Amino acid sequence: MRLGVLDVGSNTVHLLVVDAHRGAHPTPMTSEKTVLRLAERIGAHDGRLSDDDADELIRTIAEARDAAVVAGCDELMAFATSAIRDADNAVEVLDRLRAETGVELEVLPGEDEARYTFLAARRWYGWSAGNLLLLDIGGGSLEMALGIDEQPDLAVSLPLGAGRMSRTMLKDPPKQDEIKKARDWLEGQLAPTAKKFRKLARPDRVVASSKTFRSLARLTGAAPSSAGQRASRTLTDTGLRQLLAFITRMSASDLAALDGVSAARSHQLVGGALVAEAAMKALGVTELEICPWALREGVILRRLDHTNGDSHTAFKSGVPVRAGGTDGLVPAQENASGPTRNETEAPVDGTGLRTRHGARWER
Repeated sequence: MRLGVLDVGSNTVHLLVVDAHRGAHPTPMTSEKTVLRLAERIGAHDGRLSDDDADELIRTIAEARDAAVVAGCDELMAFATSAIRDADNAVEVLDRLRAETGVELEVLPGEDEARYTFLAARRWYGWSAGNLLLLDIGGGSLEMALGIDEQPDLAVSLPLGAGRMSRTMLKDPPKQDEIKKARDWLEGQLAPTAKKFRKLARPDRVVASSKTFRSLARLTGAAPSSAGQRASRTLTDTGLRQLLAFITRMSASDLAALDGVSAARSHQLVGGALVAEAAMKALGVTELEICPWALREGVILRRLDHTNGDSHTAFKSGVPVRAGGTDGLVPAQENASGPTRNETEAPVDGTGLRTRHGARWER
């Protein structure tokens, strides 16, 4: 089937159209992005989307819906992440969107965002990856997940996104005292979560997704996007530290001139690099691999599982879209087959975490 996935993020509204069926590699057909920087707009209006900003968002989503129709999509799945989660008037805007476009935008909880992204990484690397640790830095949040199955044993989302860091703690270009303050603050924010991860089995493989990690890897010498998805790309803590010493002395306009950095995201590169550095340090990670699949692919894969009766799915499915927006997303039935394994197995110590095989991480 041909699926459209509409991702309303902190920076962009991204429509991805793929041909996919269960057991096959989802094949990208078209991809369209519109830069809205919703998180910045919300921050500029005391936590709300202004009427003008809501109008632009609705207009952009209507155009994406129409593009999905033209592309021949059987379904359009639309979801939003941290920016809409943070908006005080999100319900009002979503109601308007549904009434005016027929698109029901599913606001993903941060933990679900981490789980879908983890699923995408698991499917990309396969079972041979063993115990898998995933990191993903978005504009508004940092997602982390760890596990040996398709459902992670631990999945968390923290409000430590690249854009959020840049808006709240850094000037352009940042001052050295701001860099130190941000590093100290991030260390404190990540410590409790890192402790939870260290209680679980040590990962066999550490991977990262998102544009932020791809840009950082490219700037430290990884293959360019023209080399294709399957080119091996890594990011080391040493390379990241050396990169930070360089980019923290540059303005966003200068960073935009670097290969692998887009003008739309250059203003948040330093913030994202600091979050990446802090997360790797907190988790004891010295090197990670860049995974080309992320949240959108995870949503697609879960939708295909649901179509074929897989009981792990929680995402809401869509119906055929038509020009004019009369049909939006219709909630799928929640899994009625009983609790998942995570719900039935006994927790370790009241945290909800299950005991796993293997040694704990080195501290």
